[in-house]
Amino acid sequence: MRMRIITYLLFFCSLLFVSCQFGLNNKERGASNRNITVFRYDKLLNEYVEFNSFSAWQKMNSEHFQATKYLIEDVLRLGQVNDDNINGKLKTFYSDSTLHILMKDVEVKYKDLDGVEKVLSSGFKRLKKEVPTIKIPYVYSQISALNESVVVGDSILGISLDKYMGEDYPLYKRYFYDYQCKSMKPQRIAPDCFTFFLVSEYPFPSDSNHALIDAMLHNAKIGYVVSKILNYSSLDQDLDYSSQEAEWCKQNMKNVWEYMIQNNNLYSTDPMLIRKYTKPAPYTAFFGEGSPAMVGSWIGLQIIDSYMKNHKNTSLRQLLEMTDYRKILAESNFKP
Repeated sequence: MRMRIITYLLFFCSLLFVSCQFGLNNKERGASNRNITVFRYDKLLNEYVEFNSFSAWQKMNSEHFQATKYLIEDVLRLGQVNDDNINGKLKTFYSDSTLHILMKDVEVKYKDLDGVEKVLSSGFKRLKKEVPTIKIPYVYSQISALNESVVVGDSILGISLDKYMGEDYPLYKRYFYDYQCKSMKPQRIAPDCFTFFLVSEYPFPSDSNHALIDAMLHNAKIGYVVSKILNYSSLDQDLDYSSQEAEWCKQNMKNVWEYMIQNNNLYSTDPMLIRKYTKPAPYTAFFGEGSPAMVGSWIGLQIIDSYMKNHKNTSLRQLLEMTDYRKILAESNFKP
C-alpha cells in the first residue's frame, strides 16, 4: 500500500493544497450564516468499497463529484476521475488490509461529528462577522490514506478523519514520528480547518525574496485570527503548546529574540532556516533539545499580539489583509 506522508508546513505546502480550484453548484455553496453540517463522504466511500455499491459510486460522481475528483486526482493520485476503470482502481486501493482496518477504526471513533460541527459553526459565524465577503465552504469528511489532513479548494473543505485518530493511535507509529503524532488528535480538527481555510484566502506569496520575519508574521496573523474566532484563552493553544513549552518560550523570549537579531536571522531568505524556525519538529534546532518546535511562530504571535494591543481599532479583517510585515514589526512596539 502506498502511504504518502506529507509534512505539515503552513507557508509552503499549503500553497499546494489550494492550487486546484473547484466550481461548485449552488446547492454546495455555503450560505452566509448557516450551521456547518459535515457531509460524511468517508461513510459513502466505505459503502462503495465494502459492498461494491453502484448507488454509492453514482452519488460520489454526481452529488459529490468535486470531493471524488480531488480525492482521486490530487490526494491519492490514482489517475483522472474520468479514466476507464478508475472506480476499480479506487476500490482496489482502499481494499488494502491496513486501510480496511483504518476505515473501520474511523467509523468507530467518529460515529458522529456533532462536536466538530458545533465548533466549526460558531467559528465560521464569528469569521463571517469579521470578514463578510468570505464564503462559508461546503465541508465533508474523508479517508485520505494518511495523506493531507485538510484540503481546501474554491468553497470546499475536506477533513481527513484518519489523520485525527489520537496521538497514541497504533498505526501512526509505523508512519510518523512522535512529534508529528502530537497534532493528530480530534482537538486539532477545527484549528487546522480554519488555518488552512484562511491560508487559502490569504496565501503567503511564493516569492524567494521573502524573509523569516515575513513568514513568521504571516503565520502569526493567521494563528492570531484562528485563536480569536475559536475563543482560545491563550495564543499558545494555536501552536498546541503544552504548559511546559509555553513556559520555556516565555522564559527564553528575550534570548531567542537577541539570537535571531545577532545572527541576522530575521531577514534571511534561506528556506531551510525559515523551516527550522516555523515547522513542526522535535525541537527548534538553534536552541537545543529543551526547546519546543516552531519558536519563530511563537515569537511571531507575540509580535502580532503586541501590534493589535497598540492598534485597538484594527479589525481582524484588516489584519488579514496586511502584507507589509516589516511595517507591522516596526509599529508593534514589541519588547521581549
